[in-house]
Amino acid sequence: QVQLVESGGGLVQAGGSLRLSCAASGSIFSINNVGWYHQAPGKQRELVAHITSGDTTNYADSVKGRLTISRDNAKNTVYLQMNSLKPEDTGVYYCNANIRLYRSNGPSYWYWGQGTQVTVSS
Repeated sequence: QVQLVESGGGLVQAGGSLRLSCAASGSIFSINNVGWYHQAPGKQRELVAHITSGDTTNYADSVKGRLTISRDNAKNTVYLQMNSLKPEDTGVYYCNANIRLYRSNGPSYWYWGQGTQVTVSS
């Protein structure tokens, strides 16, 4: 079994920065593709950043140049560096990761974290 825990959210002024973390624990063999999702109040959850097992990254146009996704495989952790934050970035950020369990031929599943709140004041 696996648990994902997001952290690093908080209240910042527009133009400020935060670094979010997504830490995985449990019977992990490898963490494959990972996405960071943003859910603004009253809106649908939206993928904003994605990183593959080969470190290929993709970003939504709305965050390109401001957000950077990265990973530290030794720590089973994925990060989202958030710079030049805007009020529109306010909402809950969730980590979603495909994780292989136990061994190289073990099963893989998608897991969600509980989310971390980001509030950007104008």
